[in-house]
This record gives sequence, structure tokens and C-alpha cells, in this order.
Amino acid sequence: MLSEFHTIGLIGKPHHQGTTQTLKRLLHWLQARHHQVLVEERVASELGQGVEAVDLLEIGERCDLAIVVGGDGNMLGAARVLAKYDIGVIGVNRGHLGFLTDLPPDAFEESLAKVLKGEYETEHRFLLEAEVHRHGELKASNTAVNEAVLHPGKIAHMIEYEVYIDDQFMYSQRADGMIVSTPTGSTAYALSAGGAILTPNLEALILVPMFPHTLSCRPIVVDASSTIKLLVSPDNGETLEVGCDGHVTLAVMPGDEIIIRRNTSEQLKLIHPKGYNYFHVLRHKLGWGSKLF
Repeated sequence: MLSEFHTIGLIGKPHHQGTTQTLKRLLHWLQARHHQVLVEERVASELGQGVEAVDLLEIGERCDLAIVVGGDGNMLGAARVLAKYDIGVIGVNRGHLGFLTDLPPDAFEESLAKVLKGEYETEHRFLLEAEVHRHGELKASNTAVNEAVLHPGKIAHMIEYEVYIDDQFMYSQRADGMIVSTPTGSTAYALSAGGAILTPNLEALILVPMFPHTLSCRPIVVDASSTIKLLVSPDNGETLEVGCDGHVTLAVMPGDEIIIRRNTSEQLKLIHPKGYNYFHVLRHKLGWGSKLF
């Protein structure tokens, strides 16, 4: 059976010895199977001569499959770009937990061979769009796979803001910040701040306040089609930030409006080996108990 994945892109964390070793193995293994391989330019120079180096956009345009070697952070960075394209993405875990990276770095061949033969499952994850508005004018925006976070920047301190859901006032808040997370991000920053885990198939968002100044304030889950508005108090004395997946930051001034909503034009297309089970991943990554009988 011929593979439907003819052109494959390799992406990884630059200047990381373990990642480089895995990328080299992948490159030689794929070339031996007669795949055309494009390598992200940031890591191409580490893989030797004769490598076709391209940027992430070209991988999205030309490749049928992208393989990301690294941790979830590398996957998130690639995903925010590749979600613009109809390209499947699969991860080889070279990080710590690796919720989004399925394949083991030392034994990827068997599982990947089956995927390339068409034995795989496809899962779509939705993204967020975060916008900063000032005096009615859009000042900055970006996408997030995991979460958008309003926070004070480099020094943690209490900030004041109002929260609106679909233009309905929900509450005002004094806290260290606010996390707005997708189901994908519910096992990341939102989880460490006390949020619930949302299974990936849920059409929902979770809002998790960071160290709120009232014990009655709890995380709340809303429909994924909701528009969330955070109105920053004009009395906040300094510039704040909205962080997207911890990679991209948007500057926020006192009095700004932050609009966070589902991105309806882009989605991440994850490729899993056959038999992928989300609860098995949770059990393994979070150390939950195994079956009793």
C-alpha cells in the first residue's frame, strides 16, 4: 500500500542534543523509505549536508505530514502556524510530560510505519484568538492552542479586571491574572492553577482565575462559542500582558479590552497511532491508579 504522506516535514527544538539525534534518525529512516523530507530551517544545519531547509510556512504549504520532535512547547509553537493549513501533525516526545507528543524517541519506527501506511486516527483541536482593543481600535492579536493568559508581566501582583461572557457582565475580579483555556490547555497551565480537566472532544472553554482575592471565586466552564471580554481597570498602574501559550505576549494598557474567542478559521489536525486513548495518556502522564481488577 502506498503512503498518502509523500512529503514530510521535520520540526524540532534547535541546539538540543537529544532532539538532533532523533531528527537524524527520522531523516535517514524516511529517506530510506523514499519520502521527500523538508526540514525546518532552524534545525536543518544540525542534520548535515544535502538537507532541504524551509520555514514553517513552507512546511505547511508543501507537506502532507509534519513530525515535531520535542516537548509540548515545540508542538504548540509549530501548531499555531500549521493550523492554517490542512496538514496532519504528529509528535515525537523529547520533553517532559508530552500530552501532545505520542511517539517515543527511541522506538518511533514501528508506530510511525503503521501511520505512514494509513493506520492512524485523526483528531481536531480548536484554537483561541486573543485580541487587545484600545479606545475601540484593535492593537494586537494572536492565536493560542492551549490558553490565553492575562497577567501583570514580570512581577506577580494583584490586578483588577471585569469579566463579560457574550457581553453579559459576570463579575469583577482582583487576582494575579486570568487563564482562558481550551480543552487542550486544560492539562497545562490551567490545571496547575486549579482548573478542571476538559476532555478534548468538548466544545468548551474554562476560565481559571489566578490566586483570586476571594475564596468564592472558582473556575467556570462556558460554551466554546462564547466571546469572553476582560476589561482591565484603568486604575491598574502599569502595563500588563496577554500571553498566548507562554510563547507570544501582547502588551495591555490600563483600560484596554481583551477579547478571547474560538478561532473559527483554523484548527490543529493531530495524527495519532491506532488505539490512541486519551484516558491512557492521562493515567500515564499524571500517575493515576491502574485498574484494580
